[in-house]
Amino acid sequence: MSKKVVVALGGNAILTDDPTAEGQIQALRETSEKLVRLIQLGYELIITHGNGPQVGNLLLQQEAADSRSNPAMPLDTAVAMTQGSMGYWLQNTLGEAIRKSGLEKSIVTVLTQVVVSEDDPAFQNPTKPIGPFLSKEEAEKRAAKSGDSYIEDAGRGYRKVVPSPKPVAIVEADTIRTLADNDIITISAGGGGIPVVRRETRYEGVEAVIDKDFAAAKLAEIVKADYLLILTGVDHAFINFNKPDQEELEHVSVDELKRYIAEKQFATGSMLPKIEASISFVESVEGGKAFITSLDNVKAIVGSGPATVITK
Repeated sequence: MSKKVVVALGGNAILTDDPTAEGQIQALRETSEKLVRLIQLGYELIITHGNGPQVGNLLLQQEAADSRSNPAMPLDTAVAMTQGSMGYWLQNTLGEAIRKSGLEKSIVTVLTQVVVSEDDPAFQNPTKPIGPFLSKEEAEKRAAKSGDSYIEDAGRGYRKVVPSPKPVAIVEADTIRTLADNDIITISAGGGGIPVVRRETRYEGVEAVIDKDFAAAKLAEIVKADYLLILTGVDHAFINFNKPDQEELEHVSVDELKRYIAEKQFATGSMLPKIEASISFVESVEGGKAFITSLDNVKAIVGSGPATVITK
């Protein structure tokens, strides 16, 4: 029986220096050519992706065009819009790569709602960066006008931050599981999923962006995936990062990672969510393994290429 792999793609891996649709499609075409290697090896793929840059840019477009006759859409709807557009691009580029490889596979994008708790403390403490990098002056100007919060992000400028509550459940979980069990490649929970809360018999969207790594871990738990593969900009997670005694983590246990977290070894806005999501998956699924590596090393799950491998 083939093994299930939940692949988490970062939104920044999709948006290059060319923010046009053509530029992002080309980036996804290159991504798809690498993902197809796993399909050739017989793995069942469930793909999720970030959307921080894309949803932030869409919100700027909404804001610029906002009027009584053409009102701006709320954040949860913007997440749904980018989930659809990015799923469409990825579905087409991955299909192209699969056909080039001589295989035939069905691919589908599932518009996915992810349930969060109204009581999540994240709603009182926005931390998730979205949108483009701005100068300090531009960020202060926008904050004064809109009341939004901005923080410096990775030394590259200032970005808007929004609440990032933890995923509690996935509304379309049974559908995604059925598709995966029938060997249909599924693109789901894009952008971390559309954030919703349960109110009696309905789901209502909320102003938030769910971290895609936590959404991927919840998805991997629900479908009982064998592997969680988090693809980022580096080949490994590190301790003592950017210090003379920097050390790459290769094979590491959950207990070791918890000790490193207590030592504050991982940056809050970048590597820490990936580590915490990996721990959540490995602790939830018997025999599950999580991998953190770069897109170039997608075959790390078969021992071909460097990666941080997390086991219980």
